[in-house]
Amino acid sequence: MNLAGLPWVFTAAVLLHNAEEALFLPSWSRRVRRWYRPVGNAEFRFAALVVSVAFVALTLAATSLPGAEVQYVFAGYVVAMLANALVPHLAITIALREYMPGTATAWLLVVPLGYLYLWTAVSDSTSLTCARSFGSALWWRCVCSQQYRLCSFSAGVSQAGTSMQPNPWGRM
Repeated sequence: MNLAGLPWVFTAAVLLHNAEEALFLPSWSRRVRRWYRPVGNAEFRFAALVVSVAFVALTLAATSLPGAEVQYVFAGYVVAMLANALVPHLAITIALREYMPGTATAWLLVVPLGYLYLWTAVSDSTSLTCARSFGSALWWRCVCSQQYRLCSFSAGVSQAGTSMQPNPWGRM
């Protein structure tokens, strides 16, 4: 497979992964609250939607502007999603001996397609360097870790006009 269609196939896998999380992770998080921060349905789904739309926009940019710096940012996102499959998904599934939503799509779709994309990008002599991809991955990991802050923000928006409850995760 060449790099023309592979980013979109990877993106479809990530969107399925995000959909699995959006459907099942909020209720799961409330059940295992000692190990995982509880999130509300609407808030988490809003955050997953925002991250998904941003990733689709990144994929569009990466496939429309070949050779541009956006290629490195896309590769960084791929590396960040590979890390996401390990921590938290696989690590929490093993630690709790209970399935964490998103683990199946991460390991059956995201990981194989992510490795295939990185292998193809490096083999295709796109001058994709490990250092640049790693730097982009760190940036994306920071962006994705802000998903809880986005959940918190959307909770505040959805409760506008009602008595606001304090943010359990600290200041925004």
